[in-house]
Amino acid sequence: MGGAHGVTQPPSWWSRDRHAARRGRLLVRNRIKAGLRARLLDNGFTEIEAAALQASPGNETHLHAFTTAALTLDGRRAPLYLHTSPEFAAKKLLAAGEERIFDFARVFRNRERTALHAPEFTMLEWYRTGNAHEAVMDDAVGLVRTAAAIAGVPDLRFRGAAVDPAAPAERLPVATAFDRLAGIDLLATLTPAGEPDRPALASAVAAAGIRTAPDDTWSDLFSRVMAERIEPAIGRGRMTLLADYPAPEAALARRHPADPRLSQRFELFACGVELANGFGELTDPVEQRTRFLADMDEKERLYGERYPLDEDFLAALPLMPDAAGVALGFDRLVMLCTGADRIEDVQWTPVVDPFAER
Repeated sequence: MGGAHGVTQPPSWWSRDRHAARRGRLLVRNRIKAGLRARLLDNGFTEIEAAALQASPGNETHLHAFTTAALTLDGRRAPLYLHTSPEFAAKKLLAAGEERIFDFARVFRNRERTALHAPEFTMLEWYRTGNAHEAVMDDAVGLVRTAAAIAGVPDLRFRGAAVDPAAPAERLPVATAFDRLAGIDLLATLTPAGEPDRPALASAVAAAGIRTAPDDTWSDLFSRVMAERIEPAIGRGRMTLLADYPAPEAALARRHPADPRLSQRFELFACGVELANGFGELTDPVEQRTRFLADMDEKERLYGERYPLDEDFLAALPLMPDAAGVALGFDRLVMLCTGADRIEDVQWTPVVDPFAER
């Protein structure tokens, strides 16, 4: 196939040879999906289907949405967004009375295309009502083990790293990880109320030999340490539950009841890859609104755009029971179960890159 300047381009994903090379992994994907669905149904979960079109795509600073518009026959238009997660819709269903739900949701994230990121992908998201933070951690580990068993592999693999899914998962507090892997006392950079002390973290990060910039926020510095020192080193040999995230990184998680500097948020890692992100869910609409507005102010500062708040979601929060939930990157899980190098290798119809030379 000829491309620009006479360069020969690789065949499209639908060419017979490429499809034949990918098909084995795609059939494993189908078996894993069926097996995880069966496990959740057997454990009393109800499958839902969240609408992809939403009034707000989510309000995290670094998540970018695909924007569209609703049109009427007389020409009126209103903005709509493809959701970045089914979270808002799922929590409205919890407010409506559902107790255990899950969704294999097609989700959409703009500005994301790497070996582990695609603009459209599948997220397995599930929720339990009650004091279920520990239970959803166990769910996440159990679902990964189930997937590996269905795939018939003894190890999860990615780029030379391996994890034994049967090994007991390591539970590692974020503060412990920072101390052990970066030599940083993370909690010393937070006030007793959990407010970030940017100069303290900047000094500690620089002392650890990690670059800093004058305009770095506390969250920028935190993310850089995570990317350079923490994430590459965890989930090796066995899964790691990176738990008790600092309060400034709580997102939609509630504060930790034992320490206001922390939140009930965790991430599950295997082979250095983040597979899942889970929360003990925040149900305080005032605090959630404050967080959303702060995140949108930061998005506007960095990217020159902001997304509306879903007022219907904020109205549902006080009616929502205590709950915990997890979002698991299903495509990534299939990658680790099949040894794939890129997310497109486990997607039946990958999204064409419009910026690639043709």
